[in-house]
Amino acid sequence: MTTAIKNGIVYQNGRLIKADVLLEAGKIKAIGTNLTGEQTIDATGKLVSPGLVDVHVHYRDPGQTYKEDIRTGSEAAAHGGFTTVGAMPNVTPVPNTPALMKKMVQENQAKGIVHIFQYGPITNGETTDIIPDYAALKKAGAFALSNDGHGVQTAQTMYLAMQKAKKNDLIIATHAQDDSLFNHGIVNEGSKAQELNLPPVTELAETTQIARDLLLAQKTGVHYHICHVSTKTSVELVRMAKARGINVTCEVAPHHLLLTDEDIPKDNGYYKMNPPLRSKEDQAALLVGLLDDTIDLIATDHAPHAKNEKEGGMKEAAFGITGSETAFSNLYTKFVKEEKVFTLEQLLSWLTDQPAKVFNLQKAGVLEPGRPADIAVFDLDHETELKEKDYKSKGVNTPFTGSKVYGATVMTMVDGQVVYRREEE
Repeated sequence: MTTAIKNGIVYQNGRLIKADVLLEAGKIKAIGTNLTGEQTIDATGKLVSPGLVDVHVHYRDPGQTYKEDIRTGSEAAAHGGFTTVGAMPNVTPVPNTPALMKKMVQENQAKGIVHIFQYGPITNGETTDIIPDYAALKKAGAFALSNDGHGVQTAQTMYLAMQKAKKNDLIIATHAQDDSLFNHGIVNEGSKAQELNLPPVTELAETTQIARDLLLAQKTGVHYHICHVSTKTSVELVRMAKARGINVTCEVAPHHLLLTDEDIPKDNGYYKMNPPLRSKEDQAALLVGLLDDTIDLIATDHAPHAKNEKEGGMKEAAFGITGSETAFSNLYTKFVKEEKVFTLEQLLSWLTDQPAKVFNLQKAGVLEPGRPADIAVFDLDHETELKEKDYKSKGVNTPFTGSKVYGATVMTMVDGQVVYRREEE
């Protein structure tokens, strides 16, 4: 069976072209004009993109499935146009052993409707100084290493981990956080923390650990990837490190681009995230960092929680915001359509080919003949409202609900099979 996606605006090789995409046996057979198949999908006026790639999601499975599970997390990804994701290992139990890792990989494949790559932990349990057998974890299916949710507190532990990761050709993807400086903070240090009478988070909690780790990465040669950079100083540190030839990449989360601490209207748990929303100056630096290639890609840090864990004030609420289902439409609407800060081609690159390149995901992020037919189709012309009832995730913890956006996902395909299709209203 051949399927032709007809008359779309196709993102290919960094350009937008009017073309048809022909699919056969789960792969892309051809991209061109006047292509026909046994089945036709009309994409007239729609954006046809490689399936988006998100290297930072939390699926809470096993052990915390009341928040999210593999199935609902991957359905949320598909709803947002993502066909490839990287799942963090802060689950219960943490996959410290090859057996646990192998089981997680098998469960991801059996239950997920998108491609799910699994992180292994940098240290056992994510909070110890015990380094697991990276070679065995890699053999069992780990594609990278992270303690996301926790910073590695001891420099010697990180140094040894980097040496071992380098030896095994594994990326260290770090949550940069010095706990002694974070000091149980909740809101970015500044006037909003004072206004809400909430414990502040100094940017030093992030930046001092990045500075430490960049020197360790320079010494070891490991590929050091920084999750969710959020401050102006973090961007400056990465820019300097790249200029010195350090093997560093980094990501920014949509919410740090879209919001600042000034946007927090009240003591509302939906605005509690880690790193916290920063200042307008930080936000501006993040945008510059994307535009000058200091920041390599955008990743959602999709972090679902149960409703009762986010209700009430920030002191009691869990850290985290969902992002899989709102990322593309929010970013497209604000920065491409309205403010024209960057182009659609740039946005797509940061969400497709760039994350695939950084994490060496060779089958993801590109539309080319012979590649898997992982495709997302978006409606750029019609406004929609983000509604809680439409979310596929168990988590509805996002302050963007109610926003009017463009760029809703019309259809998502994985290996040529439709895994999400928008219902016509």
